[in-house]
Amino acid sequence: MRRITIVLLIAILPAVAAAQDRMPPIPPQKMTDAQRQAAHELQNARGYALRGAWHPLLRSPDLMGRVLELSDYLRFNSALPPRLSEFVILMTAREWTQQYEWQAHHPLALKGGLKPEIAQAVAEGRRPEGMAEDEAELYSLIAELLHNRSVSDDTYARAVAKFGEHGVVDAVALSGYYTTIAMILNTARTPLPEGMAPPLEPWP
Repeated sequence: MRRITIVLLIAILPAVAAAQDRMPPIPPQKMTDAQRQAAHELQNARGYALRGAWHPLLRSPDLMGRVLELSDYLRFNSALPPRLSEFVILMTAREWTQQYEWQAHHPLALKGGLKPEIAQAVAEGRRPEGMAEDEAELYSLIAELLHNRSVSDDTYARAVAKFGEHGVVDAVALSGYYTTIAMILNTARTPLPEGMAPPLEPWP
């Protein structure tokens, strides 16, 4: 009986693995005109083909176009430098245990100047030690918002003093945007690139 069970498990494993990606890439010949246009606009804007969350987002091409505009602002034109914007993205990815989001942005965070040990602390779910002053204020703001769904008066005042209202709004919007992306990726079960192990441990 045990041998039969093992054989059956081996037989169904490929089907289970294939079922994990609920919204896989759409073959070009099956795309609607609106989907082809959305994919073309992404290629022109970013210089790469569809990947990650863009595959499930393509199911709603009008939304995808608007998401791309918001992404372009928050990623490349917000009030925060890359070191801090990528820090916010990593915190948000960790909150949702979003493996694809983390693996895509961890290298960008380090390239932007975030210390590896700070990123590692975030991955482990603890407040990093040795943060710069702006990193510490940003961490408090985003951590409170993610965990408490609100921000205390003291944390808000310190964040505004450090980043201004513009910076606070951009930081919160950045976390909100990547929360949306994390929710889409988690719902679609978008897989990591082939051969890559999950970088984040599940929350205890």
